[in-house]
Amino acid sequence: MDESLLQEIESCSAAATPGPWFVRFLDDDHAMSLVAVSTVESSSGGERWPDFSNGEIIAATLVQHPRYVDVEDERWDENAAFIAMAREAIPRLVAEVRRLRSRLTDPEDV
Repeated sequence: MDESLLQEIESCSAAATPGPWFVRFLDDDHAMSLVAVSTVESSSGGERWPDFSNGEIIAATLVQHPRYVDVEDERWDENAAFIAMAREAIPRLVAEVRRLRSRLTDPEDV
């Protein structure tokens, strides 16, 4: 992995909303539900609008009935979990790549 890619990843991570991020399952009273990535953990399943703040939402997948647009493989929950996990993992991965690189250039620096 070259340094410019590491810098780009690090820059994107630094610019994003601070973590940690969590997956939340939110709902409203019009047969729509959100699989959301949030800065706040769920208090319970199916929190209904207006009992949650949109200021806590990082990203959301709207699951509406009838479905106008859908995720073909129906992995919206898994995709949201990956996004939330990546917020914490990417900065750690960049740090580990840099640590291992420094060991290659200076093997006595452990």
